[in-house]
Amino acid sequence: MKAKEIRNFYINEEQSVYLLSHRDAKKHRQWLNICIKQLTLLGYKNVEMIGSGAFGFVFAGDDDNGLPWVFKFSRITLAQSVRDRLEDEAYMLSQINNPLVPTFYAFERIKKQGILMMARAIGEDLEKVSLKTGRFSAAQIMALAVRLRNVLIDLRSHKNGISPQPIVHGDIKPSNLVWDANTDALSLVDWGSSVYAQLDSDGNPVASNFMDLMSGDLSTTNARMGDVYFIGEAQMSGEQSSPRFDEQGVAATLYALASAQSCRFGAQAIPASSLGLPKELAKVIDGMLSKSKAQRDDAGDYFMRNITTMAKAYLPELDKKQKKADIPFWYGKAEQPDTVVYSSRKQFLRQADHNQQLLDINDAQLDRYYKEFLFDTGDTEKAFLASISRLAKYPVVGGLSFHWKDESMFVESSLIMHDESLGDAFSDAINNTVMLAQAINQKGLFKCCLFDARKTIQLERDGTGAFKFDSLPELEYEVVSMKANDITRPHSYFEDGKDPDEQLQLPKKVIKCVFELNQIHHTGCIIFEALPDRMKIHHYYRLLDSSKEVEFKRLLNKLMQYAVNITDVGVAGFMKLPYKNTREFSLCEQQQEHYFPKNPKLVSL
Repeated sequence: MKAKEIRNFYINEEQSVYLLSHRDAKKHRQWLNICIKQLTLLGYKNVEMIGSGAFGFVFAGDDDNGLPWVFKFSRITLAQSVRDRLEDEAYMLSQINNPLVPTFYAFERIKKQGILMMARAIGEDLEKVSLKTGRFSAAQIMALAVRLRNVLIDLRSHKNGISPQPIVHGDIKPSNLVWDANTDALSLVDWGSSVYAQLDSDGNPVASNFMDLMSGDLSTTNARMGDVYFIGEAQMSGEQSSPRFDEQGVAATLYALASAQSCRFGAQAIPASSLGLPKELAKVIDGMLSKSKAQRDDAGDYFMRNITTMAKAYLPELDKKQKKADIPFWYGKAEQPDTVVYSSRKQFLRQADHNQQLLDINDAQLDRYYKEFLFDTGDTEKAFLASISRLAKYPVVGGLSFHWKDESMFVESSLIMHDESLGDAFSDAINNTVMLAQAINQKGLFKCCLFDARKTIQLERDGTGAFKFDSLPELEYEVVSMKANDITRPHSYFEDGKDPDEQLQLPKKVIKCVFELNQIHHTGCIIFEALPDRMKIHHYYRLLDSSKEVEFKRLLNKLMQYAVNITDVGVAGFMKLPYKNTREFSLCEQQQEHYFPKNPKLVSL
């Protein structure tokens, strides 16, 4: 199947199951139920799906002795060559004996379906921990650095008999590190990108014997594409595999967790030297993330040699100041939303970077991330867009508008958060978004809406393209009364002219109805996503003037009546941010240095 078909049928990481078509959602549920039933019939208990990716699904269950197992299924809709990767992963995992790596049990093939069986890593992945806690402390980053360095040493020293045969994991990132808070155990999972290294850390060819070296093609790469949010430039551009790949993954992981980001790309705007880490460690991480290969390699060598000595430093937990978000948000009392983000006006963030045109590489991971999201954007712009995606990993609804001018940036916002326990971590996520935005020097406008996918209305088309429904669905809203002096000028999408990212031609009656709604004080968004077979209407509305509820509801009903006349295909939307507390920020190319104090005893007194 083409990658495009794969992407449209399966759930992207950022997409909610609620956004699948009814038919695809039903197929998805049926397939999950079949897998769970089959594993249960084999005698496993407490079977559940614990993850999915571009190449497969992962289930967990307990055996007869109560030991937790993991079952990894390849997607049967993928090409055979791609499905075979699961067997490759099973083989590589079977070669490793390390306490940080789950034990390999077996690989079986049932008809076309490959299944990898291994021990389950107990705990929670560090990306989820990061989303709950925000920035990791200096002591946590240092302790993790030592553990990861020890894994790298073990992978580099792997032998085939007496000959060296280093292994490259190829996809080290926070979500592939599982931590058990009860036992402090750490596991490195997902070996789907792992290969035998072709080059050693000094760049010399590796072969298990002299004849391999003589007969091998020294220019062909066996490198696999890991997560492009975390892999380094050498792996991204398909160079021959090397232990340096995993050094890059470790550096990106430490940086992301120290800064509370979900990628490596923010290191120019928010360097490790600004994160309150010990100076030596911060400089090493910045060096490992450098654009210069020589500097990366020198820093990587220094890290491997000296991190255990660095870890002897006294790094107590310092008293945390109350975190304050640079952009205000409020707490809501409704049920937690299944948040999805929609952003527009991304065009101005793109910069031509023709050296990285990887459009002809047929790889599901690459297609999923790079073509859709990262192509032709600078690192800071990538990090900014990734920070917007990270906001959507919280139970939050609302919207943001960023407007860059000559020397400053203006932000307008309306954010309603539905879990007070995540307030500090969400503040870190917001502040990263602002700092990254401050480092963007192109003039332009960017907007995003955060909505609850559970509330999305889906209308299927019949053979003529008309929408099918028994009764017209209603747009939901909530009512919150505000003081008259808290309500200020409207601010909506359509005021800013035609959006180059929105291709849908809306009927004039729809636009007129939105203009009428705009006269009533509210906040929220509506996005029409018209597909050939159906239309998804994403929305979030909060009425701020309860005296106008009858008129507000009448206009929402009219809006739906006009919306079902949409015949075009594409996306278009409107957002309203009526709050007066617009924030202005000066532009700032890079955050200032900030290190862990030399004498922390004085600080903690």
